[in-house]
Amino acid sequence: MLPKLTHVLAVALSILLWASPTLAANKRIGIIVFDGVLTSDITAPIEVFGVASKKAWFDHYEVITINVSSSEYISTEEGLNIKVDDFLKNSPQVDVLLMPSSYHMEPLLKNKDLIQYIKDTAKQAEWMASNCSGAFVLAEAGILSGKKATTWAGGESDLKNDYPEVDVQFDTNFVIDGNVITSNGSVVSYQAAFALLEKMSSESRAEEVREALQSKRLW
Repeated sequence: MLPKLTHVLAVALSILLWASPTLAANKRIGIIVFDGVLTSDITAPIEVFGVASKKAWFDHYEVITINVSSSEYISTEEGLNIKVDDFLKNSPQVDVLLMPSSYHMEPLLKNKDLIQYIKDTAKQAEWMASNCSGAFVLAEAGILSGKKATTWAGGESDLKNDYPEVDVQFDTNFVIDGNVITSNGSVVSYQAAFALLEKMSSESRAEEVREALQSKRLW
């Protein structure tokens, strides 16, 4: 009986070892990127969730960038060049989708493929998010209808006027309503990323990442 038991244990161990790589990073946090995107809108969540993904309690998530165009690189408003991971044309499946902003949102609002991708993703995503004027794109896709939301500080009235179906919140850094989080963007993108990480894990685990990044809780 002992040799058979040893054989069974060996087989079980080999299955676990073979399966373990598939257990890591089987969920994805997608961040939409494009030329002219505001740097902190994307680097803040990349850093927060990137650090978290190195932790055992969050290593089943990976962060990917999704370019609206077909170029392998994008250049941010501030001149940072980034190699992207995937492309909108591939309609990558993600569990969390974040829409950042730029100073020129009109092309994004008119991009039917982007709007449809956001609509489709929202049907199965755990979380939908935006920073700054990215909220206008989520609103255009109908994601914010009937929900509380915010946008860049000073842009709340524009969001309210353009999308009266959204319950726009004024003078607040970020808003969570259901599985949607919207924020002012810029440096507040860090605050929003930590708030989302806390919702996706726990307060104590988010605090681990805060300490790693030498950040303080501001809410």
